[in-house]
Amino acid sequence: MLSPQWLRSFATLAELGNFTRTAERLDLTQAAVSQHVKRLEDALGQLLVRHPRHVELTPAGHALLDYCRELATADQRLQLRLSGTDAEHGEISLISPGSIGLALYPLLLDLQAAHPGLSIRQRFAPTSEVIEAVLANRYELGLVTLKPDDPRLSVQPFVQEPLELVVPAGAAVESWEDLVRLGFIDHPDGEAMAGRLLSRCFPGSPGVRSLPCRGFTNQIGLILEPVARGLGFTVIPRFARKAFARADTIRVVEREPQVVDTLWLLHRAEWPLSGRAQRVLKCIEVLKADEKY
Repeated sequence: MLSPQWLRSFATLAELGNFTRTAERLDLTQAAVSQHVKRLEDALGQLLVRHPRHVELTPAGHALLDYCRELATADQRLQLRLSGTDAEHGEISLISPGSIGLALYPLLLDLQAAHPGLSIRQRFAPTSEVIEAVLANRYELGLVTLKPDDPRLSVQPFVQEPLELVVPAGAAVESWEDLVRLGFIDHPDGEAMAGRLLSRCFPGSPGVRSLPCRGFTNQIGLILEPVARGLGFTVIPRFARKAFARADTIRVVEREPQVVDTLWLLHRAEWPLSGRAQRVLKCIEVLKADEKY
């Protein structure tokens, strides 16, 4: 096993290029630095070409220097992960469905802008992947649309999100026939969402599968583009609709009864949240406070 002290001496020598300056930097004797390098060369082969006033790294020496840098980076990552009480430095990791993710991402970026020591890592994923990622400690915070029943998870209601029937701004929708005329813009959850909402809003209708499909996309940020261009209608969660920039090109058809999903916030139950995660929760509380959202 390579001694950290040997590696520190070698990395400093590679930086300074001189045994005397290296010894002074590390508060060691020159003989001690030479002994550290000799131990490394006994294990790894020739690392240096020694010139009268400087040293030159061999290919093996360059490889060892890369290894020293990787160790230093890994040490920094470890320190960040262990600094759970530091709310202004380190990584924030959040995994969620795309709709709520679109609403949260600008808030997280605002937080990072206010605290540049933070780093945002966000991923959009379905409920099953969210639960798996949080349980495996790949993400500290997760949001899901179905409440999980796992004692390893701390789960609490976060916010409610209605499904919405979204049509082109100038479209009139009073009956099922109007939807047939427009046609359906599908997406990965489109059939399930539309089936839940339309069966309530248009009881007795033939069902979403009877509607002509005018298009499909798996990118949640693009679902409303064809709707905005008058190419069809869709059913999406409210946060996805709110994130669409050209609100004047679309319209929500308000019909009763509504279909409202609860989004659940989860994290590992066995240990406390980091200071960074607690700061995130305060930041995103605005979504719960704004009843009109």
